[in-house]
Amino acid sequence: MAGVLDSVNQRTQLVGQNRLELLLFRLRGQQVYGINVFKVKEVLQCPKLSSIPNSRSMICGVAHIRGETIPIIDLAMSIRLPGIPREEMGSCFVIITEYNRKTQGFLVGGVDRIVNMNWEDILPPPKGAGKEVYLTAVTRIDDRIVEIIDVEKILSEVSPLEQDVGEDIRTRSAERVPGHRPVLVVDDSAVARRQIERCLTAIGMEVVTRNDGKQAYDYLKEITADGSRATDHLSLIISDVEMPEMDGYTLVTKCKNDAAVKDVYIMLHTSLSGVFNKAMVQKVGADDFMAKFSPDELAERVMEIIDREQ
Repeated sequence: MAGVLDSVNQRTQLVGQNRLELLLFRLRGQQVYGINVFKVKEVLQCPKLSSIPNSRSMICGVAHIRGETIPIIDLAMSIRLPGIPREEMGSCFVIITEYNRKTQGFLVGGVDRIVNMNWEDILPPPKGAGKEVYLTAVTRIDDRIVEIIDVEKILSEVSPLEQDVGEDIRTRSAERVPGHRPVLVVDDSAVARRQIERCLTAIGMEVVTRNDGKQAYDYLKEITADGSRATDHLSLIISDVEMPEMDGYTLVTKCKNDAAVKDVYIMLHTSLSGVFNKAMVQKVGADDFMAKFSPDELAERVMEIIDREQ
């Protein structure tokens, strides 16, 4: 337990400083990829895998690790690259991660190191890369381009989440007083933005979207430039945590220190592990935290917040 608490304390020192730690790895070639250390539970040599009948081609099998049965996904194949041959898997590694309330492992060719970076050095993918690209960001380390993979896009294809709000919640939302101010949704993943927007429009909410914390904060300064307050324009803000240029924690910190914005309700909505988020949300002063992605739970919470804030 002391080790876990030390890890929480160490990582929360990065919160509000717009910094992150990236685990660098390779798939089959020399291209280097990165994943936020917050999402990594452990890294291990590829264990013995049991096959799953009729599973998707990128599912290598399942591994039994510390009493848990975990699906192992060939990350290269998931982003439309040649997969790792089965005879080479024994020399490869598995990155065990926690996303969207589930644990899964990603098979990779090799693991490099952990680097501490500033989110300002993490940039959106180049414009014109296309909608099918599996990247949320890129950065440069030691004169090499490092690509940060959109894991939420991969998981939405490998194991699609339920995206529709239940009929009973839709019925209750229809009985509520109309005319609520829009919700600002901030997320660098196009898949996540669509999921949240679909959920909120199902309960009659208007949605404004921005791709990262910097875009969101610029928008907030724009709508309050006339002397009004953010609460005059928005019902609440729902923000991801991991985003290029400005992360969600830094966005919350800036908002809570801005007189025109500080009163708007901010929910951090993230696939990051909840054990760390509780400490971090408290530190930066966010109003709420929810793990991705349950449309019913998100819809219920948003209706509750709006009804309470009225």
